[in-house]
Amino acid sequence: MGQTRRGRVVARKMMAAVPGLALLAGLSACASAPPRSDVADYQAYRAVNDPLEPTNRQFYKVNDTLDSYVMKPVAEGYVDVTNQTIRDHVGDFVSNIGEPARTVNFILEGMPHDAGVSLMRFVINSSFGIGGIFDPAKHIDLPETDTDFGITLAIWGFPAGPYLYLPVFGPSGVRDVWNLPFAYFATPMAVVPTSTALTDFGYAETGLHLVNTRAGLLDTIDQIKATALDPYATFRSLYRQSRASEVVQVYQAEGRTPPAWAMPPSN
Repeated sequence: MGQTRRGRVVARKMMAAVPGLALLAGLSACASAPPRSDVADYQAYRAVNDPLEPTNRQFYKVNDTLDSYVMKPVAEGYVDVTNQTIRDHVGDFVSNIGEPARTVNFILEGMPHDAGVSLMRFVINSSFGIGGIFDPAKHIDLPETDTDFGITLAIWGFPAGPYLYLPVFGPSGVRDVWNLPFAYFATPMAVVPTSTALTDFGYAETGLHLVNTRAGLLDTIDQIKATALDPYATFRSLYRQSRASEVVQVYQAEGRTPPAWAMPPSN
């Protein structure tokens, strides 16, 4: 029990330190900005907004190697022994665990209606949906709406900041990286007393989430690697486009009432 509790404490400290560790690691290898006299090159450098690119690319290579030899084969085996219905239920289960974090974020964004919907979804799906394996809430006009702490910070007016590619976690940014510790501490497992069973459940849920997510991206990632001249740059562009779209959708969604102090999101 003592070792389990110490392990949980260490894990929490590591998660809380992720943003700082990523930035410190990046300082060791920064891409030099071209002189401002080279207008075209300088504007392109600013548009890419990836000053830590040398380090980011190294992390990408590490992740790509781990993915090729571990995650992809495991995901392919997972697809072979499951069907789409099972994978959808796994996705519902993982999504339900994230509802408390979404509830808190909607409150921080000044959107009480969406916070209420998210909370009700968690209560209904955790009970009638057997822990979230099923999603009965969507059938009574309580659809899932996604948000996270990175989007919350965007609505508060924080700019996206430079691009980051994190070891294990993958694409992120100076603003979005803060969602990692926030999402961890907002899970139901983080607020209940620790136990060996709970720790094992947390590891299993995380692993299942990773494998299920990777399984859903098998064809997409294979296609990008096969056709893109620079897969790193392609993944960077796709991530930024996706995040910008998510921020705008949350801010402009019909019926939402952002607080007066919220600023139009900066992407």
